[in-house]
Amino acid sequence: MDTKLGNVNILAIETSCDETCASVVRDGREVLSNIVASQIDLHKIYGGVVPEIASRKHIQTISIIIEEAMDEANMKFADLDAIAVTCGPGLVGALLVGVSAAKGLSYGLDLPLIGVNHIEGHICANYIEYKDLEPPFLSLVVSGGHSHIIMVEDYGVYRLIGQTRDDAAGEAFDKVARVLGLGYPGGPIIDKISAKGDPYWVEYPHGSIEGHPYDFSFSGLKTAVINHLHTMEQRGEAFKVEDVAASFQRAVVDVLAERTILAVKKLQVDKITLAGGVSANSKLRHEFKKVCNKEGLKLYYPPLNLCTDNAAMIGSAAYYNYINDKVADLTLNAYPNLTIV
Repeated sequence: MDTKLGNVNILAIETSCDETCASVVRDGREVLSNIVASQIDLHKIYGGVVPEIASRKHIQTISIIIEEAMDEANMKFADLDAIAVTCGPGLVGALLVGVSAAKGLSYGLDLPLIGVNHIEGHICANYIEYKDLEPPFLSLVVSGGHSHIIMVEDYGVYRLIGQTRDDAAGEAFDKVARVLGLGYPGGPIIDKISAKGDPYWVEYPHGSIEGHPYDFSFSGLKTAVINHLHTMEQRGEAFKVEDVAASFQRAVVDVLAERTILAVKKLQVDKITLAGGVSANSKLRHEFKKVCNKEGLKLYYPPLNLCTDNAAMIGSAAYYNYINDKVADLTLNAYPNLTIV
């Protein structure tokens, strides 16, 4: 694939969950603007994202965010070559807001429309940070809704190696944080307080799926933490929240690293990328650095602002669809259960 058309400007939109995002990206790797309007404060009181609230807030915000992205990029609509949007997976109502906005712009401006898989976007965030990164490589995508090991064979060419069978890693962080009374979102809070805890306070189980060595299961781990705390409370035994958080986090990180390194050795690749919101976790990054140094592997991960949902990563993925003539038409819809392969 020719990956160097040059000066291709794409306006990308991302509304798959609770961030309203717009970005202008040039040639898949140069971010000219990246605007993110978070809804965390709206959903905190509920302990998680409320789909109806998220959708309504996207409707209120989307036009303003697009305008800000264009202004920050110092561009006019006439300077654009295409419009891109996340079409799935995600919350169907939230996705529809972005898809509708993108279709309107595509039609009104007579520009190509590009639908982007949200998971692919997370992977492509690494292209923005590492200008020389090229496939093939193995990618661990971990977030509130996704836990996948994906072989990136070429731009836009993916092979699913492993995935969660129940809770995603980020989802498990949120649920354990809720039980501990730490608030939402759970990942950053547990990461922070774990630094003050003992990661070897207790050995929580590393869930596995018989016959599927690269798959994950975090539901059992979450349940083990909850049952352990209930048992201690019934016995009147004291515990430190920091120790629980650190031990839980170690179990999650160990499983993610073990499965990924096992896949790397099986596939005989020498590059690993981390992607998704959980890739911002300090323990995860530390563990992968240690293992990759030991195994002689190259490790890549995005800066913190590109780990969580954003439109720049969607613009990067869209570029490689664009140059490979993977464009959509105005029948593009929202696909909440969209898979990457």
